[in-house]
Amino acid sequence: MTDQKRFRSILLFGPPGVGKGTQGKILGSVPGFFHLAVGDVFRSIDIGSPEGKEVCEYTAHGKLVPDELTIKIWKKALDAYVALSWYKPREDLLVLDGMPRTVAQTELIQNTIDIRGVIHLSCEDEEDMIHRLRRRAIRENRADDANEEVIRHRFDVYREQSKPVLDCYPDDKKFSVEANGSPASVLSDILDALIPIQNEHFESDW
Repeated sequence: MTDQKRFRSILLFGPPGVGKGTQGKILGSVPGFFHLAVGDVFRSIDIGSPEGKEVCEYTAHGKLVPDELTIKIWKKALDAYVALSWYKPREDLLVLDGMPRTVAQTELIQNTIDIRGVIHLSCEDEEDMIHRLRRRAIRENRADDANEEVIRHRFDVYREQSKPVLDCYPDDKKFSVEANGSPASVLSDILDALIPIQNEHFESDW
């Protein structure tokens, strides 16, 4: 894949429980965007397979799945979506949710992904986000979000391993969005940042 043919992408970024999945799903329903969440990819893996067992071992303890394994599984899913024409690179901006999660991953995906914008969803109230995660665990039967000790460990991992990813991208590509508002108001702020990027994508050759 040449430099010009890297997948043009938007990164939804922020700590656990901040609403990346909610906003990503909404964006994925808008023509011109395709939402790809690493968490959904992991949860769709056959847990009886060697890869599935390894992923479960890490996520059950609130740990990040190792970079090489993450990229391997993620790239396999991405290629499948392209082959099935669910994701059409010429038409859609790829909305990445949960990828990259480490500085090493930003380097591993450079030849595949062209990040056009980083939406940094922020929320100062960590306890509120923990509460959101526990409610989601009950609503969606997600065991990885049910244990408060595991949740708090995920925040430690985010601060230590994921937050430095922001420094990998230039300031003119980063947009800070306060995630405390209603889903509609948060979406409005995100679209303010994304509409010019999407217009540019439609106006240029891929």
